Amino acid sequence: MTEGTGVLTAGVSLPGRAAATGGGIEVLGLWKSFGPVAALRGVDLTVGPCERLAIVGPNGSGKSTLVRVLGTMLRPSAGTARLAGFDIQRQALEARQQIGVVCHETFLYGELTALENLDFYARLHGLANPRERAQEQLRLVGLEAQTHVLERALSRGMQQRLALARALIHEPPVLLMDELDTGLDQRWVAFLVDLLSRAADQGRSVLLTTHNLERSLELADRLAVLDRGRIVFTGKRDELDVGSFKEVYFSHTGAAC
Repeated sequence: MTEGTGVLTAGVSLPGRAAATGGGIEVLGLWKSFGPVAALRGVDLTVGPCERLAIVGPNGSGKSTLVRVLGTMLRPSAGTARLAGFDIQRQALEARQQIGVVCHETFLYGELTALENLDFYARLHGLANPRERAQEQLRLVGLEAQTHVLERALSRGMQQRLALARALIHEPPVLLMDELDTGLDQRWVAFLVDLLSRAADQGRSVLLTTHNLERSLELADRLAVLDRGRIVFTGKRDELDVGSFKEVYFSHTGAAC
């Protein structure tokens, strides 16, 4: 890797039991407004178990808002969404227990070490042998050498990897990832592709956002274009190549990529 001394695990496999199948992500007519401005405008989408959906779109299209609403960090203005069978409004606590979220906020504590952060979250989720689980996650994301380093002293890339370990620590059936690939080198991207593929193989539902159209074809089974708060295109990865996807993207958004 170009940053730090961590070594990523080759041929990564997620530890623990496979995720329970069933549920996935179901979104119907989802709106989110901030005062007079609508960031999401009637979004409909589904992500089944064993499936990865990548959402791409211009800046301000609503990608991060969508992740934050599904991650129960923002309340929707209208519409419904269910994660692993739980309604994100009426059953927010239960839904929250079914998801692993990685977004711009790491939800890590700067005054704690990498190990202490993961140990804290393992205990928060009531996991058996929390310290062992934390150490296992550090190995997964190649941060063993940073075990006793304070989170605030880690590089941004390492903080992203630690946030990913946090999101996966309780083996959630649903993963929500907002531009996790931003600023990452090719070796880390290859690791991420492998990890998300294996997550889907274990029955998990993965929704991710990215600015990078080419990378979205690596990371996902299905692609969706979000523009001005609406899903304007969906397609299967196997039916698209980089050139055709760029044409579709431009025709729907008018934005260069």
